[in-house]
This record gives sequence, C-alpha cells and structure tokens, in this order.
Amino acid sequence: MGMRLRGASYGRLQLTPPFGIRFPAGPEARFHFIARGKVLLRAPGEADRPLGCGDAVLLPRGESHEIITGPNVRMRDYESYTHKPLCPEVEAVEACIKSADRESDTLIFTGRMEFELDTLHPLVGLMPQIMSVGALIGRQPELMPLLGAMEREMAEERVGSAGILARLADVIAASIVRGWVECGCGDATGWIEALRDPRLGRVIAALHREPGRNWTLADMAQEMGSSRSVFAKRFVEVTGVTPQRYVLALRMRLAEQWFRRDKLAIDTAARRLGFGSQAAFARAFKRIVGKPPGQARKNGAASGLEHTKTGRENGAAREI
Repeated sequence: MGMRLRGASYGRLQLTPPFGIRFPAGPEARFHFIARGKVLLRAPGEADRPLGCGDAVLLPRGESHEIITGPNVRMRDYESYTHKPLCPEVEAVEACIKSADRESDTLIFTGRMEFELDTLHPLVGLMPQIMSVGALIGRQPELMPLLGAMEREMAEERVGSAGILARLADVIAASIVRGWVECGCGDATGWIEALRDPRLGRVIAALHREPGRNWTLADMAQEMGSSRSVFAKRFVEVTGVTPQRYVLALRMRLAEQWFRRDKLAIDTAARRLGFGSQAAFARAFKRIVGKPPGQARKNGAASGLEHTKTGRENGAAREI
C-alpha cells in the first residue's frame, strides 16, 4: 500500500495556562503532540478528549477544533498568535507569562499535513474524526521511543530540534494511519481488500503512476492478468465503483490538489491528465468535484494569499 504524508507547516507552541486555541477547518490533516501539560481536545460531535504528556492525535480531514485547558477559558484563533520562524518549515508561538517558573508552561507541537494522493486516498473520508496514538502502543511499541524523542526535543530546544520534530511528527502521524488500516479501517474493508489483493493492487498502482494515460478496460485487465469481464466484476465487487469511474475521480482529485497547492494552469492540468480539450476537462471536473476548475483554482489561490497575509501580519517568514 502506498501512503505519504507531506507536512505543510508546523508550529512549536509554548503557552501559559489557562488558554484556549481555536483551529479552523482546512483541507489538510492536523496533527498535535503534547510534550508538557494537560489539555482537552474539543471537536464538534465529539466528547472532550483529555490529552497529556506524550499524547499525539491526528485529525485526518482537518475539521475545526479547539485545544483548551479547561471550561470557560478565553478562546483565541491560532492564526492570531505571533509566529516566529525556527527553520524553513517550523515556527514558534509563545504566549507565556514571563516568570522564573517556565516548567508550568504547556508545550505542544502542531502541524498541518497533506495526504499525498496514492492508493490510500479513497480511505481518507472513512477515517475517524480523531485518531490517537494511544490505541497503537500495544501493537506498535516501537512508537514509544519516537514519542520520547519528541518530548526531549521539545524540552531541550537543541540545535536542529525544529527539523527533527517535523520528521518525527511525519513518522508518528503515518504510523497512526497505518495502525488504523491494519486494524480493518472500520467500514472500509472493501478498499483494504483491494490494496491487499496483489493483482488488483497492481492495477491501482499503475493508475496512480500514469493518471494521464488513456486507460481502457482492456489495458487495466491486462495489468491484472485477467479477462475484461473478470477484472471489471472484481473491481466493482471490491471497491464499489467501476474502473472508469475510479480513473476519472483520481484525475479530478489530482487536478484539485494541483490547483490548491501548485496554482497550476487549467490547460496544463487538462493536458497532463490526458484530456483532448480544456472544455472536456472542465465538464468532467465540475461533474466530479461539483464546481468549475476556474473556481477551484481561484479558491485555492485566495486561500494561499490569506495564509500569506496572516503570516505577514504576525511577523512570520512563511505561511501558516
């Protein structure tokens, strides 16, 4: 199974209780690690979740949520804090009462992460709203040294700590997702069967390697080493969609990601994905995504400008 998490940005938070931080909804997953202190994670439709030293959580769909130290605390948006660069991808947030006793401050490492499109992508929508590392420790004891290393790097602030923390966060977040996959993925058993089926897995991997190829049913059946009828029947049984529908949805998800992340031109995206005309691409994009590609690209650009504006207002070197 292919899976990659690409960190978009990270923050090292040192805060003096009481506090409440509001994280807005966004297209990326959100990761939090508590290195010191006790907090509550509050998300719509979920009971308040206590988090303490060594706890790590992943919100794979990036819904809005809050981290608070208790009831009736004053809430503040995460973007409103002053962000100071520690390295090209990590920034520091400090909202502390200046006193000799800094050991009472809460330390949190947070990050926005993007799931790279691969065979995992159809599962993202089926993941729980909140995924915790705590449920994995019994099955993956190798995570304990990684969590311990994050605690030490947060507390000691040694040379290179920011970059090391970002890489550790990537590994721990990916391990949380892998643990969920290996435990059956809730109601996503069909996709797990597809990913574990070597012959069907070869087809899916080939589609992701060459999304712009003019895939025919015969081409895909050949990848699997079966007849077209056997392949098509097996694909629908396991994934719930036809092969052609899967290919089209994959292309549109890629295009949407390119518009949001890379600001790619619409005609370039259409050409990369094998469409003979921009008009044909636009019709397919609107049918799958629900809005025209121009609007998706404009929304992505506006989001990027807003992040950059917020960073400048807070004295940051790069977007949050």
